[in-house]
Amino acid sequence: MGTKRLQFSPGEVVFREGDPPTSAYLVEAGKVEILTQQDGIPLVLSILGPGDLLGEMAVIDDAPRTATARALTEVRLIEVDRAQINERIEASDPIVRALLKGQLNRYRTALNALRSGETPVIVSSSGEHSLDADGYDDKAVAKIHLETQLRDALTSRTLEVRFQPIYEIREQRISGYEALVRWTHPVRGAISPTEFIALAEETSLILPVGEYVLDRVAETLAKLSELGVDPLPFMAVNMSGRQLAEADMLSAVQSASARHGIDPRDIKIEVTESLMLDFERVGELISRCDALGIKVALDDFGTGYSNLGHLHKLQFSTVKIDQGFVRQMLEAPRCHAIVSAIVQMVHALDSDIVAEGVETDAQLQALGALNCRYAQGYLIGRPQTFDEMRSNHGLG
Repeated sequence: MGTKRLQFSPGEVVFREGDPPTSAYLVEAGKVEILTQQDGIPLVLSILGPGDLLGEMAVIDDAPRTATARALTEVRLIEVDRAQINERIEASDPIVRALLKGQLNRYRTALNALRSGETPVIVSSSGEHSLDADGYDDKAVAKIHLETQLRDALTSRTLEVRFQPIYEIREQRISGYEALVRWTHPVRGAISPTEFIALAEETSLILPVGEYVLDRVAETLAKLSELGVDPLPFMAVNMSGRQLAEADMLSAVQSASARHGIDPRDIKIEVTESLMLDFERVGELISRCDALGIKVALDDFGTGYSNLGHLHKLQFSTVKIDQGFVRQMLEAPRCHAIVSAIVQMVHALDSDIVAEGVETDAQLQALGALNCRYAQGYLIGRPQTFDEMRSNHGLG
C-alpha cells in the first residue's frame, strides 16, 4: 500500500473538534493551525509546520478530537493510520505507555479548563483520569518500583553472586566457576534472573550490575587465595549486549582485579552466542583480551545464531555447548552426533569445550568418551555461596 498524501488549501479544515479519530497526519509542507473555542471565541492553540504531527493524541487514546485543525497555507499532509501508531505503542515499554497516557490526560484536563476559563489543574492518576483502562499504569508503576529497588540492592550490596562449578572431566576436579547474580527481594522473595536482568538491560543498570558482579568475583578469588587455594579456579563472568556496546569490559576486569590484588587472567569473559552478530565489537574484545592473556568464552553455542564463518574468525578460548543438546544426547542419536561433531570441531580450532546442562552420570561419561574437557550442570553442582564453595577445595 502506497503512502497517502492529502492536499488542503488555505482555510480548509483537516478535522473538526468532536470528530472521531481515524488517522494522524504528518505535515510535509505548509502550515496548519490548531484551534478550539473559549466562550464562543476561536482560540489558536498552536501553529504546526513541516515535520510536525497532528491528530495523534485522539488516535492514541481513541477519544474524539479535542481541537480543530485548519490549513493556514497550501498544505500537504502524509496520513498515518491508527494501526501504524497502535502497533508501535503496543510494542513499547509499559513505562513509556504510562507516561504517554499521563501526558494526554494532563493535556485534556488543561484544555478543558482553558475552554471554560478556569485555571488548569493537573489531576493525579488516582482521580478521575486514572491510567488503568488498559492496565498500563499498574505494570509501569510496578516496573518503576522494581527498578528503584534494584538500584537500592546495588547500593546496599544485597545482590548475591553465586558460583556454579565447572568440572574438568579428565582431571576429575572442579577447575572453575560461572558467576551468577541472584536477587532476593524483601517482599517478593527470589526474583527470576530473567526478569531483573532483562529490566537492567532495558536501562543503564546493567552496567553497574556488571561491575558489581566483577567486583564480587575478584573479591572471592582474593579470599580463596588468602585461604591457600592454589591453583585458583577460573571465574567466568557473563557479558551482556549493552555491556559490549557501552562499557569497556576489559578495563572493568582490570580495575576489579587490581582493587583486590588478583591476576585478571583468572577471570574469563563469557559472550552469549547472539552477540556474535556484533562481529566487529566481539572481535575487538577478543583481540584486546588475548593480548593480556584473558580468555573469552562463547556461551550457549547452538541456540540459533551459530555462524561457522564467525566462529573460525573469532578466536574464542572456550566454546560452551548449549544444554539442550547435552540433555538429549543419550536419547537422540542424531543429537549425540551433533555433540560429537561440535567437540571435534572446537578441538580443531584449538579451543576448550564446556558441556552445559549435565544432569546424569551417564551424560558425564558420554561426554568424557567424546574427549569433552569440562562439564557444568546440576550433577556437578548448583550455583553455590562462597561458604558452600569452600568445601570443593578442601576448606571445610
